[in-house]
Amino acid sequence: MADYKKMAADIIEGVGGADNVEKLIHCITRLRFTLKDKDKADTEKVSAIPGVAGAVYNAGLNQYQVVIGQAVEDVYDEAIALLGDRVVDADATDAAVAATGGAEAPKAGNPFTRAFQVIIGTITGSMIPIIGLLAAGGMINGLITLFTKVTSGPTTWPAAFNNVLLDPNSSTVIFMHTLAMAPFYFLPVLVGFSAARQLKANEYVVAAVGGFLLDPNLRGAINTVTTFTGLGGKYGAKGVVYTNFTPNHVADVLGVHFTSTYFGIPVAFPDPTGYPSYAYTIFPIICAAALAAPIGKWLHKHLHVALRPIFEPMITFFVVASAVVVLVGPVMNLLSGALSNVITGIIGNGSNLIQLGIAGIIIGGLYQTLVIFGLHWLVIPILTVQLATTGQSNINMIVSFTMLAQGAGALAVFFKTRKADMKGLALPATISAFLGVTEPAIYGINLKYVKVFVMSSIGAAVGAGVAGFMGLEMYGFSGSLIGFPSFVQNPITHTSHPNNLTIFWIATLVTIVISFTLVYMFGYKDSDVMGAGVEKKNAFKDAVK
Repeated sequence: MADYKKMAADIIEGVGGADNVEKLIHCITRLRFTLKDKDKADTEKVSAIPGVAGAVYNAGLNQYQVVIGQAVEDVYDEAIALLGDRVVDADATDAAVAATGGAEAPKAGNPFTRAFQVIIGTITGSMIPIIGLLAAGGMINGLITLFTKVTSGPTTWPAAFNNVLLDPNSSTVIFMHTLAMAPFYFLPVLVGFSAARQLKANEYVVAAVGGFLLDPNLRGAINTVTTFTGLGGKYGAKGVVYTNFTPNHVADVLGVHFTSTYFGIPVAFPDPTGYPSYAYTIFPIICAAALAAPIGKWLHKHLHVALRPIFEPMITFFVVASAVVVLVGPVMNLLSGALSNVITGIIGNGSNLIQLGIAGIIIGGLYQTLVIFGLHWLVIPILTVQLATTGQSNINMIVSFTMLAQGAGALAVFFKTRKADMKGLALPATISAFLGVTEPAIYGINLKYVKVFVMSSIGAAVGAGVAGFMGLEMYGFSGSLIGFPSFVQNPITHTSHPNNLTIFWIATLVTIVISFTLVYMFGYKDSDVMGAGVEKKNAFKDAVK
């Protein structure tokens, strides 16, 4: 991924330094400088900067223009961070973008389409800075899975080689798995900081809200904690202190189970991994950043300058954290219940292959949309229960092909693009998706070029549909290419569905070929404008202006 901060610094130096810049705006592909002395700009030096396609002085506009291309807004934001607000002219920038075609797409469509574009732009903009970290975690986790020995049933590797692999119960595997999953577990903190920067909120306040949502001390609010000392016999070992965690039951509203109260208000926590927690979620913290921006702006304007350093972050932190707990938790639980009912209703008990095939087409085509909002974690408890009770999960089987499809879409971009920076982003994203983590592919490429995401999702629908009609079963948690051992044997019954692994490879080939072909032929070209129709820089600019 390009280093936009360094690029911006090099460009500023090339145009004569910060003191030579009077104003900076941008159009859809170019940075446009108004310089105090145009002769101080070194066009040869600027043009040689990696990521710069050229530079020219426009005498008619009195602008020194630096051609960037699709990443112009990213470089512009970094340049403004270095130069300060003194050089900003928002109205001139909007006019320049409109004149070069960039403002047409956001105005098109109905208000619902517009709102969706703004939301998607905000989410992708918040995720982009941490895509490399997520890709790294995904690849590390995939390698752990691949090089961990199989302790029962058929082995992935020959027995002699399997015996020298990592013990799944060893401290080394625990350390490595924890390391790999840390960026995902702490997404509320990482995304909170990134979203706050995009939405012009206090980054540290929003990151602190994310930390609050992950603090294990919240368990005391979710559960009734009781301790007692064993008396012997059926009352526990004598002298041993026991702790019981009993879920509170405050109320049930529309199927949402409220497990605690906050100032007397019933509170429900999201349940992404089988235990009430905000871990792995992104939507609540983006809501927090969107709320923190106008609150912080208002407090900054109305508080006395001597009170701002303490009371501005204190009030913002308290109000935002409270609002997320009281409002977002119940909403996410409501969505979780609705998703659970819809998905299980579509799939049925899995014995009807016609129904399972149709479910594969529907869920396979739409599932990665949940990933966009971080709502896919709400499906995890459903498939976890399936695996625990029956030894196989048809929901997880479908999900596996959606991962493959997004990876194949990114792979098609890698082979089609002639841009070195795009190739450098697409290949790691592809590998990460094939190792079971699709976020780098989705947020880094596929969603920004929306047609790539759509074509990949069509491939997922077809592949998952084929798998469903052929009765494919999945016996493990890990999916995508790295998860092929999950299709070998049922860990509970130790029996394999006839030709199950063969069906997996057939459906895998169908998914990859269709997704790759659709994206390569119809989903991407280098002339596409990244994020067209989406306001990436600041979706809530009117609220915080």
